Amino acid sequence: MLSKTFARPWNVERLPGADGRVFLVTGGNAGIGYFVAEQLSATGATVVLGSRNPAKAEVAMASIRARVPGSRVRAVRLDLADLSSLATAVESLEVERLDAVVLNAGVALDDPPRKETGDGHELMFGTNHLGHFALTQWLMPLLSAAPAARVVTMGSFAAKSERLDLDDLQSRKDYRPKRTYGRSKLAQMYFGVELDRRLRAAGSTVASVVVHPGGALDSLTPSRPPVHVRTAGARLSAAPAALLVQGKHAGAWPAVRAVLDPAVRGGQLWGPRVFGLRGEPRREPVWNHLAYPSVAARLWDASCDLTGADLGVISG
Repeated sequence: MLSKTFARPWNVERLPGADGRVFLVTGGNAGIGYFVAEQLSATGATVVLGSRNPAKAEVAMASIRARVPGSRVRAVRLDLADLSSLATAVESLEVERLDAVVLNAGVALDDPPRKETGDGHELMFGTNHLGHFALTQWLMPLLSAAPAARVVTMGSFAAKSERLDLDDLQSRKDYRPKRTYGRSKLAQMYFGVELDRRLRAAGSTVASVVVHPGGALDSLTPSRPPVHVRTAGARLSAAPAALLVQGKHAGAWPAVRAVLDPAVRGGQLWGPRVFGLRGEPRREPVWNHLAYPSVAARLWDASCDLTGADLGVISG
């Protein structure tokens, strides 16, 4: 009788090994990015934290090393709000190839006024989307040198209810912090979907996957002092919310699976299993408003103009 081979179910607590591979996590020193880095470090891969604050990166690396003995983790200075610095940041990786990058770093402003990067871009759109767009240009040779690299874009559930204003991408006419943040994450997600379409058309071995963390709260996140400290009071007050949302450690799961699972394919969207808000990672249908190629093309062209980025063979 012929035996059948079944794929082992994905287990967030038992990740496959990734010895010899190199992963970059932008914003890997805090929040969801920290937990993406910590979990990937447990696979035996070399994990590089991209951080604009070297001191915070050192603290994060010390925490990972304490929890994952023998982990291969290091950091590079990466400021996505400074487009002119990105080429130097990529050079400082000092690697011959990159097996995956998790485009996770970002800023969120809760209150007015509107702020700009040194390049004159609205801060959230300029950092969250334009910075990652330009960074991908510089990383593409390293990604293309790997056998089957992945670009994993960290979106947000907040983007599901937003729509882009292509005539006001910089929120100059009507700035509202929460909406501008949601739109910056939506722009990232459009980029991730469109990037994969262009990679496939170019016959590239690189794949682009979009993920989102669902509802991820600090108050439901386990402590990693001094990176993150959760008080007993915060834990108790957040207990009812755990029925609907989760901590940032769990918010990292879709990105980690997108990096490691050989069954994941480019162009897919992954998020939490339960209502897209909490639980283990699963593939979900690409949101309807992310499937507008005309919007994606206009955003791509605008992003090239605003950053001066040239993604080479995939730019057309």
